[in-house]
Amino acid sequence: MSLEIDQLLVIGFIALFAAVSGYLQLLKPSGAFAAFLTGMFIWAGFGLNGLLLMGVFFLTSSLLSRYKSKRKEHLGELHEKGSARDWAQVAANGGTAALAGLANFISPDPIWLIVLAISIASANADTWASELGVLSRQQPVSIKSFKMVPRGTSGAVSGFGTAASAAGSVLIALTSGYLFGEGPAWILSVFLFGVAGALLDTLLGAYIQAGFKCVRCNLFTEKLTHCSMPTKQVSGFTRINNDVVNFISCFSAAIMGMALYHIL
Repeated sequence: MSLEIDQLLVIGFIALFAAVSGYLQLLKPSGAFAAFLTGMFIWAGFGLNGLLLMGVFFLTSSLLSRYKSKRKEHLGELHEKGSARDWAQVAANGGTAALAGLANFISPDPIWLIVLAISIASANADTWASELGVLSRQQPVSIKSFKMVPRGTSGAVSGFGTAASAAGSVLIALTSGYLFGEGPAWILSVFLFGVAGALLDTLLGAYIQAGFKCVRCNLFTEKLTHCSMPTKQVSGFTRINNDVVNFISCFSAAIMGMALYHIL
């Protein structure tokens, strides 16, 4: 009976956390529902420690999205979506972790913990790079053209953004190592694959993510409409938006980690 009550309390907490996140406009309604499902899957597979790890990512990324928001207002012209995350953004960043939780619930194996930690480290690294990199005094450089581009442009890097990416990954690597009692080599692997995932995100953002240009003001953007007019696609693939790139990056980094785990 006590176990059933504890389980109900955890489910209630996950639901409350998702609802409050929606109320605070950190998540859209669809995002809150997706976050609830993600939390349930992770809890089922990894218990409270898994929820804590995911919570570190969600809280830090949400706070950073609000950090110096006035200086980030121009990003609304570049990015397809705002700071309040919808279901696709939640799935892009937490979908691989949720799948790991479900897999570990069905067939427990230490490899699923690697998948969980690396996917969250990759998502956190990319989020920190995006949210802090735009505040850099240094103009970012496109890894495709090697030319300076506006802050917030997908596929661009800066020294400050790269450092922020590493910091985001190391936070998750250290937290997961502490929560699950893993050693230095395991933590280092999570950190490195987390950074690799963020780097892959940048590469995909430069080469395959759809990029558009406003036909009226010539601004390069991720939006399908700008200045009240449909934009013109000038790069990438039509169906590959930032959410798809984020999911592929997290998933690929986790798969690489799985491969190394099997080799070693």
